Amino acid sequence: MTDEERDTADGDSAHRRDDAADDVDYRAHPERYEIGRGEEGVFKVQPYKSELLPLWGYVDRETADEGGQAIHERFRQYERDGDFVGMDMARKYLQMGYTRAMRYAKYPGGQKYVDGEERDPVYWADPDKREAALVYQAWLKKVRDNDEYQRLKAHHRERHG
Repeated sequence: MTDEERDTADGDSAHRRDDAADDVDYRAHPERYEIGRGEEGVFKVQPYKSELLPLWGYVDRETADEGGQAIHERFRQYERDGDFVGMDMARKYLQMGYTRAMRYAKYPGGQKYVDGEERDPVYWADPDKREAALVYQAWLKKVRDNDEYQRLKAHHRERHG
């Protein structure tokens, strides 16, 4: 039974987030893409993972500058191509740059939990990661504020849920 047949039999839509897999080409099948929350699917949605992950990094401000700019350039190319899924995945990589860098900025070694208990944040445990987070935050704002991104996002939700 295919994923689509299983989803239909279960009464669920054919583009459930749990079905995001490396073997689905979301550029060819954007109807299977669910926007989801936050960074969902960032390591599964192909071919975008292969295109964006090599650009992404947050070791320090310089790495974040290079990564943020490269991902934003990809975002603009996806925008020119009318590729909402690519635009949204680029947004997710920028958001993930911010959240991951900020975790390391606030928690020594990036460890938010110790023995199952959440630790108190340390401001700023790693100032280089804080700088990287702020860089990604600026790129993320540009993407979120992009009118074409907002228009295509609404259109995608209207058509595909």
